[in-house]
Amino acid sequence: MLHVTKSYLPDLKEYVDYLEKIWSSNHLTNDGPLLLELEKKLAEFLEVDNIVFVGNGTIALQLALKAYNVIGDVVTTPFSYCATTNALIWEGCNPVFADIDPISLTVESSQLENKISAKTKAILTTHVYGNAGDLVKQEEIASNAGIPLIYDGAHAFGVKYKGKSIFTYGDITTCSFHATKIFHTVEGGAVITKEKKMAEKVRELRSFGHKGDIYLSAGINGKNSEFHAAMGLANLKHFNQIKGHRRKASELYELSLDKKVQTIQWNPSVERNYSYFPIVGFNNEHLLHIIKCLNEANIFPRRYFYPSLNELPYLLKQACPVSEDIANRILCLPLSASITDAEILEVVKIVNLSY
Repeated sequence: MLHVTKSYLPDLKEYVDYLEKIWSSNHLTNDGPLLLELEKKLAEFLEVDNIVFVGNGTIALQLALKAYNVIGDVVTTPFSYCATTNALIWEGCNPVFADIDPISLTVESSQLENKISAKTKAILTTHVYGNAGDLVKQEEIASNAGIPLIYDGAHAFGVKYKGKSIFTYGDITTCSFHATKIFHTVEGGAVITKEKKMAEKVRELRSFGHKGDIYLSAGINGKNSEFHAAMGLANLKHFNQIKGHRRKASELYELSLDKKVQTIQWNPSVERNYSYFPIVGFNNEHLLHIIKCLNEANIFPRRYFYPSLNELPYLLKQACPVSEDIANRILCLPLSASITDAEILEVVKIVNLSY
């Protein structure tokens, strides 16, 4: 059985070595030594100034919005996981959807600009599959409007844009370290920002809004544990190996898939992390046919992302024809740090026959 991904696990002894440190310190949570070590090593590895480790990627989004006190209209993408939109709704925001580019699948800068009004309080958009639009132009748009630019970088761990970490663009970026991600801490996420003051605000909100006996704001419990930090420290050592395997797997897909199989176009300014391998069917019926053929061979890809978020049943309808079309045709093929050439070629054989 082959699934869309398979979580990477380090050698058990590596993880146990960290567990022994936890047993020795008896420090399980509340900014323990392993968590602080992980934050330091992540900041160095990702070449960012400030990173705050949190419970998951959704809490990271909520903390980013709360740190900027964003309430009201937020221009956002319809092509992302539902957590991006749900975080906005939970924080009292109104999603205003800007349609995506049909090739890169990220929000077009012109669409962002056209959707900004006097009521817009922020921009929140996604580096889809680790891909990117014109980030410099988007920074300019946000600056001219006087609003924060927040990026959902859930897929973008280790990605570079124009030679530097993609997490250095915008005012604040969030990331997910969920078990399905290329780098994971089982459950977890992070908030990344250039401003130390903003990072301290996120830390405050993450820890119930107080420091010791000094109560500063109405925060939440967005902390993470030493056990999750331990998994992150173990996995970070292997990230380049994980990425290298996935790169070779992606190259084999690209080499072997029939020319009729549509893939997405990567921004030439992006240094990829190979976190996903999406293909695009001719239409929804064709996509369902591909899935059926793969499932019959015990291969389980994922419709990632579906549906287009502007079509979620609990939202008022906003038309985003490009996103709606792509969401009905997109499919992520199996990709992991342990997928074999034989497994890839089996997937390719079935997909090619389906076109």
